[in-house]
Amino acid sequence: MFDSLSLKLEKAFQTLKGQGRITEINVASTIKEIRKALIDADVNYKVAKDVTDEIKTKAMGMNVLTAISPGQLLTKVTNDELTLLMGGQGEDIKIDGNPAVILISGLQGSGKTTFSGKLANYLKRQGRSVLLTACDIYRPAAIDQLKVLGTQVGVDVYAEPENKDAVKIAKAAIEHAKKNNHRVVIVDTAGRLAVDEEMMNEIAKLKEALKPSETLFVVDSMTGQDAVNTAKAFNDRLNFDGVVLTKLDGDTRGGAALSIRRVVEKPIKFISSGEKMEAIDRFYPDRMAGRILGMGDVVSLVEKAQQNFDEEEARRLNAKMRKNQFDFNDFLSQLEQVKKMGNMKDLIGMIPGMGKAVKGLDFDENAFKPVEAIIKSMTMKERENPEILNSSRKNRLAKGSGTSIQQVNQLLKQFEDMRKMMKTMNKMGGGKRALSALNPFGR
Repeated sequence: MFDSLSLKLEKAFQTLKGQGRITEINVASTIKEIRKALIDADVNYKVAKDVTDEIKTKAMGMNVLTAISPGQLLTKVTNDELTLLMGGQGEDIKIDGNPAVILISGLQGSGKTTFSGKLANYLKRQGRSVLLTACDIYRPAAIDQLKVLGTQVGVDVYAEPENKDAVKIAKAAIEHAKKNNHRVVIVDTAGRLAVDEEMMNEIAKLKEALKPSETLFVVDSMTGQDAVNTAKAFNDRLNFDGVVLTKLDGDTRGGAALSIRRVVEKPIKFISSGEKMEAIDRFYPDRMAGRILGMGDVVSLVEKAQQNFDEEEARRLNAKMRKNQFDFNDFLSQLEQVKKMGNMKDLIGMIPGMGKAVKGLDFDENAFKPVEAIIKSMTMKERENPEILNSSRKNRLAKGSGTSIQQVNQLLKQFEDMRKMMKTMNKMGGGKRALSALNPFGR
């Protein structure tokens, strides 16, 4: 996420490396590079100029403490300004009414339907009863796609395939929600162009008829400044409540995230990446600024762990680790939970100092598949007692999982090394504290 922008900003701050104090000359040189980095990231020119002018003014008005280098000071000022540029603080979605109605709007191909499924999953995990509503009456596969997503996250879907009146479908869905005690209705609408008057009239009529508690505009972050211009055109017509940035796992330059709040004057409420239904996060400007500047985002990482790790399961595993009873069933369970947390490269990038280390590296999301295949090829007895895996059993596992005997041996060695480490920690008396650290709930 924002790899290119992060790298260019890092180079900009390096111009102050070794400088003993801030001067008009060295700050001007760094500010020039920061502005260039923002413009290259497809940030609106006026926005980039305003922000860098503000950074320069604040930096020149500060005294550099002995313990802080000019580079560190300018990084701090830039972090504060980027945070303000993106909204200052995160804003949650408004859930008002019985049922609350959330209207999803956006361009064709921006990822509205997938986001609708993710949002339904997000709200369901908060304990809310959600109904997805298919109001895309133009794209033939849209209803089927929403039904698949609804099944995937365990949420009901309301659809009338033969009805070509989006307003009537949405109103009927609300009545259905009232009868079936659904507290939130998410209305997925057809993608449209800002220049398509007929389609814009339809979404405007939907908003007027439904009076949603929240109207969200979904935008593909990879479209950069074009996304900002489109958002402005939609906002002029719809006056939406918030923005959703999708496809942040792609080669995005960051222009939309950095510009859209200043230009449209509406908050970014969610960001999402990938196709997994768990890949949705509330947007926090301060955390995003930290990630752009390579400072990591530990808070979001911990929150992801808490959301995806089952507390009871974590305690059970903790107890097994302390008794040296951790087996391949437990290992597979942990693997499944880690996969739910999202893109591995993004997760590692949330650790302070690790963002630079993973830049340019390609993380294969299928890397876990051979490991899962090997474990799933084991009998229950073999999973619980790996020491019984002799040569003939290993050959059977390799054939059954479509891997090689070398891969089977490598997994077994890594697993045994891990168990030895756990045993050593327990003997040293540090096991309880160390293993508790592996539990995101801290117990």
